[in-house]
Parts: sequence; C-alpha cells; structure tokens
Amino acid sequence: MNHFFKFETDFVESLRCIPMQVRLKLDTCGVKLKLAHWNQLSTEERQSLVEKPCTTEAESKAYREDLQQLVIEHTGQPAGELAIDPHPPWLDTATIPEEVQLKAAEFGKQLTLQDWNNLTPEQRFALIKLSRPSHENKNFLPALQEFKLL
Repeated sequence: MNHFFKFETDFVESLRCIPMQVRLKLDTCGVKLKLAHWNQLSTEERQSLVEKPCTTEAESKAYREDLQQLVIEHTGQPAGELAIDPHPPWLDTATIPEEVQLKAAEFGKQLTLQDWNNLTPEQRFALIKLSRPSHENKNFLPALQEFKLL
C-alpha cells in the first residue's frame, strides 16, 4: 500500500502526521513511534518510511531496524516496541471488532460482515485505528464515507 486515504489529505503533502499506511507498517514491525519522533525526521526520511515495503517478515525486520536507527540518530534513544499480533484484527474477515461497531453505530451505521469483507485490509486497519478511544476520531466519519459505508 503506497497510497493515502482521502481523509488524510489535510496533512499528507507535508507528512506532518503519521499516515495510516505508515501506522500499519509500525504495527506490522512492532514499533511504537510517537508523533514527536516522526516530527524530528526529515521530509525525505518520512517519505522513505512511506515508500519502504513492510509486508514480508524480512521487510518487516529491515523496516524496524531502519526506523529504529533513524529514531536513535534523531533522539538518542530507540522508539518503544509493540507486540506483533500474529492474527491482526484487520486481517480477520469473520469478526468485526466491537469498537468499530460501536463507533459506526454513533453515525447510525450497523456494519455487516459483507461490509467488512468488502473492505481492504488497509481500510479495516484504518477503521480499527480511528475507532479507538485514545485516537482522535474526527476522521472516522470521513473514512466511513470514503469507504462507501454511508
């Protein structure tokens, strides 16, 4: 995935925020990158993190190592680490996460398994991230609209 969602257009040109495709890579490679870390990287370094693949085990390992090296260069310390889920919920087409259903219900939408299955893994990942209480949720409704769920 090397595209941005429409709901990200207000920041993707400058890459001032971490785009969903990079967030997916972070979860895939097990790095907890803070916005403060991201903002210390150069535009070129951010763009390289957007473009660098992170789908195979080898790519994930290389992505993690390269990212941690960048963070250490800029901050003197590595970023935190995340447990890598061997069965991430965005790849599970049989179960819609409860937090996604609850957030969708706030907008009058009851997601069906067919809705969930029609989404790409990246779209499911975005809805999961945008439905978390700790996340700024202003883009959940635009995401539902972009994904043709409303």
